[in-house]
Amino acid sequence: MFQQRKIRFARPVLLCMCLMFAGALAHAQEAGGDLVGGAGIFRPKNPEAKRTSGPRKPPRPTMTAAEIEEKYQDALSDGNDARDARKFAAAESSYRAAVNLKPHDARAFYGLGNIYVDQRRWDNAEEAYRKALDFAATNPDVLTALSLVLVQPRSGASNAKRFTDAEYFARRAIQLQPNNAMAFDQLGAAMIARGIFNSDTEAALRHSVELDPTFLVAKVHLARLLRHTNRAAEADPIYRSAIDQAKDVATLVLIADAMQSELSYTDSEPVLRRALNLDARNPGALFLMGRYFSAVGKYAEAEPFLKTAIEVSPKSFLPRIILGRSYLGLDRYDDAYKTYDQAVDLASDADRRQLAGVFGFAGVGDGYMKTGRSKDAVRAYSRGLQLDPSSADLQTKIAAARAKATP
Repeated sequence: MFQQRKIRFARPVLLCMCLMFAGALAHAQEAGGDLVGGAGIFRPKNPEAKRTSGPRKPPRPTMTAAEIEEKYQDALSDGNDARDARKFAAAESSYRAAVNLKPHDARAFYGLGNIYVDQRRWDNAEEAYRKALDFAATNPDVLTALSLVLVQPRSGASNAKRFTDAEYFARRAIQLQPNNAMAFDQLGAAMIARGIFNSDTEAALRHSVELDPTFLVAKVHLARLLRHTNRAAEADPIYRSAIDQAKDVATLVLIADAMQSELSYTDSEPVLRRALNLDARNPGALFLMGRYFSAVGKYAEAEPFLKTAIEVSPKSFLPRIILGRSYLGLDRYDDAYKTYDQAVDLASDADRRQLAGVFGFAGVGDGYMKTGRSKDAVRAYSRGLQLDPSSADLQTKIAAARAKATP
């Protein structure tokens, strides 16, 4: 692999999750769940790097190829170490330094994609993995990683194309590496994302399990498909087996995310408790625990998990949107406004429009109106209108709030 550029990655262990179908997404929005659907949890391995020995040399205006390679390897290693310590800003800085040194080497872009995945920054991860693919077009691991990111549904109208692309990249990875269990698993996940719950999807997942019977991710996806096709008697033992065999936090988070995507929020709680007992600051487990409590209406209990998730991943959008929803449920409208306002700069264009709606500034404005704070309602509705200038509903609400605020 990477024969043209002689670049080699450590084989990623990629844990991903199936996606909410349309009805589940609507229910999640009503319940205060993830506004952009069920998010996948997976953690690709760090890009391969070999730290140089001896003291580091100061940079020179002109470096030899060997010196550039040495500094590149050190930058990758620094990024890997910072990522493992969840110092995402430092990791991003190191990987970008590596990009500047060797802008046509895929590994640094792959590293950037990994830290964006850790923080659920799907748009950034997609961009980084696509850049990696530009310089490593025949590497199955890069193809699979990009496919995994593309099955994360996002706001806007492009999900159908992303899901189709995800299936294409998975099939391409299989062509290049026919015995790749992860690629077959990802093919099944991409087909599920497209709403294809048929025998071909099941065959891809079962083949993944056949290729690697210890690969719990594929078993979880298979159980998800079986439940969706009304075969719970077959699915439940697979879920129980996966939970019993899971030794790492990433797999437990995957299982919990699968349960939540099926709206089985209560079933996900003990799985997430076990994950947090192993790693109290795992960003995926923290987010899902917060989403669980928010979805079942236990907003006060959701708050500490979501705030810690934000502390661990300061540039993550999703914990903020669920935290804001929790504040709405607690009638803490000032806190909700502040939280949504902090989320604006982290949001994509489609997400910004979501922030204008009932689980955003419109909901805050409605809360202010309910408590007789008309001037604050005008402020909240106006903030929402900045994000979605075409909203006739917000324009109407602003007029009504101003009329009440006028003496």
